[in-house]
Order: sequence, then structure tokens, then C-alpha cells
Amino acid sequence: MIPIRSGAFHNRRSQVIAPQKTGKGPWAAAIVSAEAVGPVLFLDWAEEGDTYECADYGCGCGWVYRYKPGEPMGHPWPTPLIQLLATSEDQVDNVYRPLSAMARGERLRDRMKVREGFIRVTGGDGDPDANRIDVVTSSAQSRLGNPITFCIQDETGLYNAQNKLIKVAETMRRGTAPMGGRSIETTNCYDPSEQSVAQRTRESRAKDIFKFYEPPPANLSYKNKAERRKIHTYNYVGSPHADLHGIEAEAAELLEKDPGQAERFYGNRIVAGLGSWMNGDRWDARWRRVEVAAGTQVVLGFDGSDVDDWTGIRAQTREGYQFTPVTLGGPTIWDPADFGGRVPRLEVAAAVDWLFTHFDVVRMYGDPPYWETELDAWAEKYGEKRVLRWATYRPVQMHAAAERLLVDVAKADSGFSHDGCEVTALHMRSARKAQRPSNRYVLTKPGDGRKIDMAVVSVICNEAAGDVTAASLWSEPAFLYTASSTRRR
Repeated sequence: MIPIRSGAFHNRRSQVIAPQKTGKGPWAAAIVSAEAVGPVLFLDWAEEGDTYECADYGCGCGWVYRYKPGEPMGHPWPTPLIQLLATSEDQVDNVYRPLSAMARGERLRDRMKVREGFIRVTGGDGDPDANRIDVVTSSAQSRLGNPITFCIQDETGLYNAQNKLIKVAETMRRGTAPMGGRSIETTNCYDPSEQSVAQRTRESRAKDIFKFYEPPPANLSYKNKAERRKIHTYNYVGSPHADLHGIEAEAAELLEKDPGQAERFYGNRIVAGLGSWMNGDRWDARWRRVEVAAGTQVVLGFDGSDVDDWTGIRAQTREGYQFTPVTLGGPTIWDPADFGGRVPRLEVAAAVDWLFTHFDVVRMYGDPPYWETELDAWAEKYGEKRVLRWATYRPVQMHAAAERLLVDVAKADSGFSHDGCEVTALHMRSARKAQRPSNRYVLTKPGDGRKIDMAVVSVICNEAAGDVTAASLWSEPAFLYTASSTRRR
């Protein structure tokens, strides 16, 4: 009987996000041991008298398991080839060191032989040199690309475009596909401004990825010492080896210089590091379900591009609800890559015409580079007091507008809310601060190809709404839309 490989399982791969020093490394090592010599493949459904005996596979530990009728029966990999990936040798030791100790133990030493830089797995079929557990790091990738039966990718929150480990991780996972193998990621919480492998996995919509992440209660503040103690107690309840006093001391020191790092490593929360602009969780918390009726008074924010960055328009009501309009041509977001490498200017112009017809547009702010001619034409058509240039390259004005949106998103009594536009949310998390004189900043891209254009559009749009309010240009409010505070799931 031939065992069934990955096809027997719902989940093709898994991700485990947990705090620093909860025991992810030893746990992963135990999983690797099972994948190397244990009955991890589905064989059949058990009948009366069926057993699994390690002695049948060259192991002298003496373990015998007697199946109950109807239980799934297991079978070991005939030719296990496993890889452990980490950013460095020191990092991979989190898994390899406890794995080596297990391999030298009484129960596994007949089947797993620790060698220099790898572990030989004995008793399998085929070429004995192929049955092994290898270490792969950013500086040692010679075995990358081999068909493998299983892999552990440790600290995937550190795999990014800069260290080139995104491609390494993807290549390794592709190596499991022809073998019917699977993989597991383990990591601390990632910095959402870095677009790491961990972030990509967590944000993936694939249905066959198991994701384990249990953050602490959201109402507890990590900056408050008493509440931080409760967060640590919650996070390490299953890790009795963890010294909460030592964790508190290290976290308190990290909070002085890099609070994001402390909260990610020990607080088990996905928060941005130094240099990021918008707190993604705070932005997400402002999502509301709102339907904006035709004829509603709105302001528009516009940021245009030509061949690389995205072009977008956001709208905002007097009540502070900001959204990406959906015109007859679709959402008002244009990625040049979807249009042969160049923004479709006629489609953008048609969308602007639709917006001015469908809504009562009080004011439109537009960033002028590449779109000066169009902005002048729209100003002539709809009024010079309604369509105005608003340049984002001015550090004084841009800093103030960016800070205004941060405050409107963060303050407790703010009326600001938004539509949950996924592209805008991603751009919000990607935006970084670029320092300018006099302690000011403008928004910039993180440098790895991610875009921030819709975040800039949101800043412009919110600034237009604030200026219209300050100038008392809104008409008397009318109940033209309905809203619900139901949170998005």
C-alpha cells in the first residue's frame, strides 16, 4: 500500500507567530524529528489488530502503537530530505541545537546521525546520502532548489527583499511541491512596514495555510507597566520556563529606544518599527460600513502618476467618512502595470467627471506633477475654487497634513472613519517618514518596490476636508448616508 502525501491533508503549510522565547525552536525540532523518522504520512484507516512498530523501520527504541479501528494509520517518509532555513547560523541553531540533542538521545540515535552541518537519516529507501536534514542560511544556499519532503523556516519576520530571503523561502517551498511535502514557518511578530515573508503569509488569502497567532487583549496598553505585566502573563502562560522578571526588564529597556521592537518580541503584537508613519491597527480600527448617497457633499484627494507609481482618488464627507469611490469603471485606483505600463488618463478623466456629477464636490485637491494640464482643465470646467493644486513635495504643508491625519485616526473622540479599502490599508502600512529640516518629515516609500500612493491620497483628501470645514464651506448637514460601527472581519 502506498501512503498518501500532502493530498491527505487540508493544510499545505503552516505559520506559527509567538513571542520571543516561548519554545518555538524546540517545538519545531520535535516536528522535524517526526518528519524525519515518524509516521507522518497517511497510509489507510485502521482495522482491528493493526499496529505501528518502529522496529519495522530500523529503529531499536521498541515503541509499538496499537491502532483503534477507524483511526488513521501513519507511515514514515521513505526518502526524507528536510531543510532548515534561517537568516544566519546562529539563528538556525534555535532549531538545530535542540534537534541535535534529540537525535543523540536514546530513542532517535538509531535513525538520526549528527554529522558536521547536517543530520543523516538512516533506514530510508534509495540513496542514503539523500536522506538527511540540511541547514540553509542566507550565506549557505548550495542545496537550495532540491526536491524536499519538509522544511522549517525560522523567524520569517526577518526575511525581506533586502536580505533576499523572500526568494529563498519561496524556492524552498516550491521544492516541497513535487514531493508532496509541507512546510512550517515560525516567527516573532513582524514589522508591518517591511513586507516580510511572515507578513505575506499572514495576509495571504490561500485557504490551505494554517495560521496560529494569539495576540494579547487589545485593550491592554504595552506602555503601562501594570498592563504590560498582564500582557506578558497572557503570552507566556504555556511557557513555564520563561522568566517574566527578566522579560519585563529587557522590554522596559527596549521601550526607551525602540518600543515597536519590544512590543513585537515580548508583547506579541504586530506593530511597526521606527521610521514607520501610520499604525496599521489604528487605521484598521476606523473601518465602518457606510453607504454614501448620490448628491452627498464630499471633498476629493487626487495623486497622479504616469508610468510607475499608482494614481488614485479618495473622497471624504463632512462627517469624516473617507472612501475610495467606485465609478462605472470601477474603483478609483489605477496601477500602471494593469494598463500596459502607463496610467489610462482618459479613464481617470472619465472618473473625475463621474464624481463631480454623482456627488456635490465642494473641493478637490490634486498633487500637480505629471497632471498639471488635467488639473487646469478640471479647474476651468468645475471652478477654480473647487479644483486646486496641492503639492505634496512641500515639507511644511505635507508634514502638517500627515500629522493631521495621524491625530484624526488616533484620538478617541474623532469622527474620522473609512471604508476599509485594502489597497489603501497596505499603502498606509508601507509609508515611511523621510526627515526634513526643522524636525519635519514627508512620506516616502520603503525602498523595496512597495507603494504608498493611496496613503498620500488619504492625507490630501483629509486636508481638503479640514480646510473646507475651517472655511465654513459645507452646507447644512443632511442625512444622506447610513453607517454602522460593525467591525470588519
